Amino acid sequence: MKPNIILIMTDDQGYGDLSCMGAKDFVTPNIDRLAENGSRFTSFYSASPVCSPSRASLLTGRYPYRAGVRSILAGSRTTTGLTNITPTIASAVKKEGYDTAVIGKWHLGLEEKVVR
Repeated sequence: MKPNIILIMTDDQGYGDLSCMGAKDFVTPNIDRLAENGSRFTSFYSASPVCSPSRASLLTGRYPYRAGVRSILAGSRTTTGLTNITPTIASAVKKEGYDTAVIGKWHLGLEEKVVR
């Protein structure tokens, strides 16, 4: 049986902003449960300090510029965004039989699309 993969990307969150990482000013019980029962990575870097490029890098394994998202998309209409042919972690795991989903903010392309 293949393991489940849940990739959580949060904007503007620091290393110690979860209770499982030592935060005392608020609790994150659901994330804490995931951290207890799964793999937790505690040393990492982001490819960009802002949301769209860092998200594109995480999903593609590319530097932001090579992923087509070199700045926050709402702030720069010269950025193309991800294309339909850009390989992502989702396209790679789909080939291995996984189902994939995106929940929440996408903000990686300029085309308005309706998802049905």
